[in-house]
Amino acid sequence: MKASPTPATPKASAQERRAGIIAAAASLFAQRGFNGTTTREIARVAGISEALLFRHFPTKRALYAAILAEKVNLSQLMATIEEAAAKRDDVRVFTLIASFRIHRGGADPTLLRLLLFSALEGHELSDMFFRNRHRVFYDYLAGYIARRTREGVFRRVDPLLAAQSFIGMILYHRLLHEIFRVPVHCSPEDAVAGYVGVFLEGLRSRPAPLRKRTRAPRSAQGARNLSREA
Repeated sequence: MKASPTPATPKASAQERRAGIIAAAASLFAQRGFNGTTTREIARVAGISEALLFRHFPTKRALYAAILAEKVNLSQLMATIEEAAAKRDDVRVFTLIASFRIHRGGADPTLLRLLLFSALEGHELSDMFFRNRHRVFYDYLAGYIARRTREGVFRRVDPLLAAQSFIGMILYHRLLHEIFRVPVHCSPEDAVAGYVGVFLEGLRSRPAPLRKRTRAPRSAQGARNLSREA
């Protein structure tokens, strides 16, 4: 898929110009990777000269870092998750995280490709991308799961493994539909509800079943004595 140039307008502000460069670069990096994309190609797609590109971003690394920084602002989301966690609203905590990952993937299909390319190419910024896009979620969930386990709501599990399992379900969903193009069979909302329901159903603690009290069998002699007394 060939990226089309975006003609620049003389009235474009520096901020608009910068946003256009970032959008053009993100599209190309997602298609070809960091190593496979040249600054000349980025400038062409952004509709500017290569010299103007370097005025905004002196190096390709600086441009890549700007893309990641723009796509990884999670402060508002984390504040909302914290609020749900304080209320011990398990469904909302897990739903917020799953919804962000699945809905954001549909709205920004370049994101997962950027992550995969940066990791496969061994790019120096891939660790920052992973830390801010993935690890922040399963580290938080591990702490939340551990707390709910201490409170007796969740059964005893390895909190980090449990958190990684949940994030893994969501990531695999995106791999199937964004990378392998497997057709979806339900809405994003139904997918989120399904994943959260299945996961929490397996995680929640259940009371031990009550054992039925059984009477000891009477001996034959005891039964005969009872019949004589009757």
